[in-house]
Amino acid sequence: MAKRDYYEILGVEKGASVEDLKKAYRKMAMKYHPDRNPGDKTAEGKFKEAAEAYEVLNDEQKRARYDQYGHAGVEGMGHAGQGFSSMEDIFAAFGDVFGGGSIFDQFFSGGGRGDANQGASLKLGLEITFREAVAGCTKTIDLKRNETCETCTGSGAKPGTKAVTCRACGGQGVVRQGQGFFVMQNTCPQCRGAGKIIPDPCTACRGAGVIPKKVTIKVRIPSGIEDNSRLRVAGEGEPGRQGGSRGDLYVYVTVKADPFFERHDFDVVCKVPVTYAQAAMGAEIEVPTLSGTAKLKIPTGTQAGEVLRMRGQGIASGQGSHKGDQLVVVALSVPRKLTTRQQELLKELGEIEEAQGEQRGFLDRIKKMFE
Repeated sequence: MAKRDYYEILGVEKGASVEDLKKAYRKMAMKYHPDRNPGDKTAEGKFKEAAEAYEVLNDEQKRARYDQYGHAGVEGMGHAGQGFSSMEDIFAAFGDVFGGGSIFDQFFSGGGRGDANQGASLKLGLEITFREAVAGCTKTIDLKRNETCETCTGSGAKPGTKAVTCRACGGQGVVRQGQGFFVMQNTCPQCRGAGKIIPDPCTACRGAGVIPKKVTIKVRIPSGIEDNSRLRVAGEGEPGRQGGSRGDLYVYVTVKADPFFERHDFDVVCKVPVTYAQAAMGAEIEVPTLSGTAKLKIPTGTQAGEVLRMRGQGIASGQGSHKGDQLVVVALSVPRKLTTRQQELLKELGEIEEAQGEQRGFLDRIKKMFE
């Protein structure tokens, strides 16, 4: 099924400002939020669709690529072109639009966050090479995070005992102060919002229910990913409270510069040395590419700095529907040392050029520019 146009989804014009995009997205999110449309899968789909559209159009770089290439231009850039799989994922990305969730708290009983006992999400920086980014790869990561205590199975209470309801808040986790219209609600200072007190804490985790541990996980890096992209690894964050689901792991990817290739959207640019004879008479040379080597035709009379295009030798989009080109910048190779024979030939060539008046004609044109 073909994706809808992002501008059409949000109901804005192509030249819409950042503020207009934010207003349009907020309006769509309010309309189709699952808490306002319980059980309505169509509304939930539109809610996620609006988040995907806003994520692309609100980013200057992604928006420019989308305007130029369409959906294929933003594949492989974090969530762009792939959608969001959960409400938590959307709020983690766009908390600023909703004031940290406070706007939804005014309208939806669950605050728009889904599982209230879900564990905290984690952030991690990961550096990969240019070639790994182009081809995609799987990275093994050592991560230190909290894991559910095996002794108390996460309850925080010593085996054989259990937590009791907090008397200060009656198990609500909050206490209220004031009368009439002016009522302040604060986290209960006794149970710190848990609603329960542990009179006999577990000795292994000291009542926390979790223990820091070092774990090893594998993260799949999609092909074509760009520098400073964000990946979400579902369920690899902190464990939830009271049986809640785990949080997520957000991996921020940094791509190291390559000594030969430079990326421009899906195209790659490189400089290749060409001799004077090859540039003047034309030639066919072998050029390194992302997938090995390929033949490149040097046309007769090629000039230094000229750009030659090798179609289809660039970077593939996330789903392979579009592939960029390799742009080869011609760098004229001048030998630092000449053999006697080379000196003789170049001297003869210089005499021919002098006889033809090529250098003199050039100097005459420069002279006229300053007359």
